[in-house]
Amino acid sequence: MTDSTKTATTPCQICNSPNAPLYATKDGLCLYKCESCGLVYLDPMLSLESVSNLYSDAYCGTTTGYFAKADKKLRRARRLLKKIRNKASGNKFLDVGCNGGFTMEAARETGFSAHGIELDGASLDYARKNFPGNDYFQGTVQQYQTTMQFDVVYCSEVIEHVSDVNSFLSAIAQLMKPNALLYLTTPDIGHWRRPKNICEWDAFCPPSHCLYFNPSNLAKLLVSHGFDIIKVRWAWKPGIRLYAKRLA
Repeated sequence: MTDSTKTATTPCQICNSPNAPLYATKDGLCLYKCESCGLVYLDPMLSLESVSNLYSDAYCGTTTGYFAKADKKLRRARRLLKKIRNKASGNKFLDVGCNGGFTMEAARETGFSAHGIELDGASLDYARKNFPGNDYFQGTVQQYQTTMQFDVVYCSEVIEHVSDVNSFLSAIAQLMKPNALLYLTTPDIGHWRRPKNICEWDAFCPPSHCLYFNPSNLAKLLVSHGFDIIKVRWAWKPGIRLYAKRLA
């Protein structure tokens, strides 16, 4: 049971509505659901310092998560990058949240000049050692300094981690050429296969995941930052996978 009289102290980051009653609690953390657009969000959000600490060696010395299935991860990335290569023009590729560099290496193999941004230093050490032909930056996309503009931005399972989604998307948009391609994925809290008991959903893991989108409010957010959604891929698992273009 949740206390329906308890409401968030901060407005929704998508529609700015102040009306967001308590939706769920987990491990002492409170998440609220915007009554207007349905965004579920952590309140209060983590500070930037806390976020940085959270992603300091997030994969136990690259022994867990993606790194436990490195070969499979690279094969999957190669299949996807062939599809992205067919949809994209130009050769500058940016992976926001590049983890161990698997997707970047697949991008390089398909002809892209691959660049990546990642908070976790241990993941970057792995990427630099195993995929040295790419360019890496440790930090946030807001901290990334470059004169380049990119033809493709890949952002998979990252947006749900950020505390300020408007600053995050604004920084991404500024790094993209007009008509550049964005590939974005995130868990879908409105998916029909999501467990009814939200705490049984493996993607429900605050504070690591602090924002939970549905297709409608994610589309509204992207449009507000100058993106045009061109394709939403069907997903059997509770997730959103989409392609969007940066409008001129």
